[in-house]
Amino acid sequence: MGLRPVLLNRRLAGIASTSLVMALGLVTVGALPAATISASPAMAAGHAHADEECADPTGSAARVRGGGVLAHDPNELTKSQVIQREAEFADLLQERAKRVGQRSLGTQAAAASVTIPVVVHVIRRDTTRAGGNIPDSMIQSQINVLNQAFSGASGGAATAFAFQLQSINRVTNTSWYPIRQGTTAERQMKTQLRVGGKNTLNIYLGALSNNLLGWATFPQRTLNSMDGVVVLSESLPGGTATNYNQGDTGTHEVGHWLNLYHTFQGGCSGSGDQVSDTPAEASPASGCPTGRDTCSAPGLDPITNFMDYSYDSCMYQFTPGQASRMISAWNTYRAA
Repeated sequence: MGLRPVLLNRRLAGIASTSLVMALGLVTVGALPAATISASPAMAAGHAHADEECADPTGSAARVRGGGVLAHDPNELTKSQVIQREAEFADLLQERAKRVGQRSLGTQAAAASVTIPVVVHVIRRDTTRAGGNIPDSMIQSQINVLNQAFSGASGGAATAFAFQLQSINRVTNTSWYPIRQGTTAERQMKTQLRVGGKNTLNIYLGALSNNLLGWATFPQRTLNSMDGVVVLSESLPGGTATNYNQGDTGTHEVGHWLNLYHTFQGGCSGSGDQVSDTPAEASPASGCPTGRDTCSAPGLDPITNFMDYSYDSCMYQFTPGQASRMISAWNTYRAA
């Protein structure tokens, strides 16, 4: 399957855009100017043991560069972890169905337009680009890429979601740079910086450790200070992360934040990623391996899906099933 021509248009728009205001639907935030705030290293007072594991691996998700080696991908959940999460999700859906009179939740909600307020935290070593201080224009372009991807404009299914940048918070703190997944420093950073309710998307940008492009938390019953998305700053449109600099790490991680698993979750057996219209895939794709087919079940590997590990140039779609799962999860976990 070749890339659709609209993909190129989306990429160019993502890089060139400097502003985008969305004002749709049920959950909205008024247009607000981007703010720039600086924080001193003193915010990290008391920090120790930067590599101490403290994050719950059942609640986070990651994207790794093609060919990267990682001892533990924080999103590759075990079968028991998936069963536990899905059982809770099903129970919550049933509870909500009773409250709304047993109507079809997916069909009812799919037509809704949900605008998600976005707060971006730029974690930097210093005020240079080499020190993580990326320009506002790259952040605006990332918001544009999210809106293109989730609206279906890049060639996939339209979802119910749009994104509106609320503020940019610039934090100079060498104790948090680079950002290390699962550490005391990450928890301290998020605890001090996270703002808003469960419906507010907090994105943390910076240099990352362990060859990671990004990671995210799955939605939970109650708001956790760790909630949010971490993305390699140079993976934003116009960044320096070769093959991963068109903004789709952000798209991928927001998909996790809205309750999507990797397309290769569970491999070829069982229920996989819990979405029926994403063909089973034995392992992550790298590059853009057109025609790849790693499972005997019908359908080629979904290498163009945002929830695989393909190059950004190869990704352009969510499926209708993924769109339905995301809005069901939104109404269950994140809706105000």
